Amino acid sequence: MSLAELSREEHDEACCVYAALILQDAGAEITADKISELVSASGNEVEAYWPSLFAGLLSKVDVNELIMNSTKVGGGGGGAGGAGGAAAGGEEAAEEEKEEEEEEEVDVGGGGLFGGDDEGGY
Repeated sequence: MSLAELSREEHDEACCVYAALILQDAGAEITADKISELVSASGNEVEAYWPSLFAGLLSKVDVNELIMNSTKVGGGGGGAGGAGGAAAGGEEAAEEEKEEEEEEEVDVGGGGLFGGDDEGGY
C-alpha cells in the first residue's frame, strides 16, 4: 500500500513515524523541526500539529525500547467461551450470540478523532 492510498490522517501519521524512525536510526534528536524537514524533503506535507505531537510524545519515551517491545504487546483475545446450554437455554444463548455479532459490527475507525474526517484529498 502506498502513502497515496491512505486517508489524510493516516498519511500524516505515517510520514511522521517514518521521519522519527530515520532520526532515531541516525542517532539524532527527534524534534518537531527535524521531523518537518524530513517530511518536506520527502516531498510530502502534513498538518502543522503532527511533527510537534510526535516530537512531544517521543521525548517522553525511550524510542529504542518502544521499538524493541512493540512485538510484545498484549496477548490474544480471551477464549470463545463455553458451548450453549441444553435445549432449554439454547434459544436464549442464540439470541445473545446474535446481539454480540451486531455489536461487533460497530465502526470504531476513529474518523474525526482530531477534528477531521476519514475522507482523503490531500
